[in-house]
Amino acid sequence: MAAFIALLRAVNVGGTGKLPMSELKSMCEALGFADVRTYIASGNIVFTSRKSESAVKKALEAALESYAGRPVGVMVRTVAEMQAVLADNPFPKLAPNRTMAVFLDHAPPADTLAGLRGQKDEKVRLGRREIYIHYGDGMGQSKLVIPAAKTGTARNMNTIAALAKMAAEL
Repeated sequence: MAAFIALLRAVNVGGTGKLPMSELKSMCEALGFADVRTYIASGNIVFTSRKSESAVKKALEAALESYAGRPVGVMVRTVAEMQAVLADNPFPKLAPNRTMAVFLDHAPPADTLAGLRGQKDEKVRLGRREIYIHYGDGMGQSKLVIPAAKTGTARNMNTIAALAKMAAEL
């Protein structure tokens, strides 16, 4: 069985997409996932499954759409992929709570950096299936718009490290 990390998009953030983590855990167990654990209330879950990454994503998105009555985006990574996101962080010496990875389904488009708007002191770099951002003054003050990140979901480096550790322990 492989360990996976699933990151839900727009769940329990800013009053949108309310989903108790106990419901998410039950949903994953009903899908046949094992060793299911959630992390903070913003749609982070680790588990093991015999299914492929794409099958996990498809099953979880279908269950979430049935539950929520609307599509809920899910980004899925293996333990090795999540550890690579940490290792590939282009801003390792900067504050991890101000450094984010926006998780995408595919590699960011080549023109991602050219499409940035409202950039002030933020640093942006492209990863394999991620966009890395360091928010110098914090995310709350930022006016940065990254059109390529619209369908992704972001987590800071502290959360990414915690999820990678949790999944590695399964």
